[in-house]
Amino acid sequence: MSDEERELTETGLIVLSDQVALSELREAKEVLTHRGMADRLTELLGMPVTATMRMLPDVAENAVHGAIDKALRTALDVAVKTLGDENADKGGAPRLLSHKWMAGLTGAAGGAFGLASVAAELPVSTLLILRSVADIARSQGEDLSELQTRVACLEVFALGAANEPRNVDDNTEIGYFAVRAGLAKHTADAAKYMAKSGSVDATAPPLVRLITEIGKRFGVVVSEKVAAQAIPVVGAVGGALINTYFIDHYQELARAHFTVRRLERAHGAATIRAAYESL
Repeated sequence: MSDEERELTETGLIVLSDQVALSELREAKEVLTHRGMADRLTELLGMPVTATMRMLPDVAENAVHGAIDKALRTALDVAVKTLGDENADKGGAPRLLSHKWMAGLTGAAGGAFGLASVAAELPVSTLLILRSVADIARSQGEDLSELQTRVACLEVFALGAANEPRNVDDNTEIGYFAVRAGLAKHTADAAKYMAKSGSVDATAPPLVRLITEIGKRFGVVVSEKVAAQAIPVVGAVGGALINTYFIDHYQELARAHFTVRRLERAHGAATIRAAYESL
């Protein structure tokens, strides 16, 4: 942001006069600041998911962290190597239902076999979400042939827990723009490294840092999902429904995120952020 833009933003003089864009931005903000997966799953199951999380054994927590790391490393590899092939029909409507159906099928396995299936099921669910996120990005005018755009699709996994409080005494901003700002350098460094090296080495420091930062936030939502699927009465049908909620959660976030990015391209980042914060 330039000094002039910063001054205008701080004094509140930047306004978004396009009413259609303002309406889109308002809808996006409602999604980006809405209740998280835990609340939705609590309503679905009729019991607090957070309480179930505290009952999970340490071995389950280790399994979840290992699955998250594997899932994000696989997603990064797929994002870089194949998402650029999906740039056809740029701006066309995203294909969301097919991804939800497939996510439901993988969730059925998670519900039937519980924690034992996490390592196998989560990477599959994560890739389905990534494909759906990329499809939504394409529908919002993003160019998936650009490496940085493909890597940026991974940012959506960090938005799911953007509004989770760190602790009751910590008022540090962890909202949408703060998460994006925190990831911006990691995303840029990762894209720069891969463009220069021509490879996806998950052990390279820029990629490790990116995966670690995304994993911290993605892990919050995954833990909630796993805790819900671990409830004995859930079963395969409940597991399928939970996974459908899981992908729907990130589809909504992706639509909001890439709407904001599209509006930034049209009206300028400073204007959109000022309008967002004024809503």
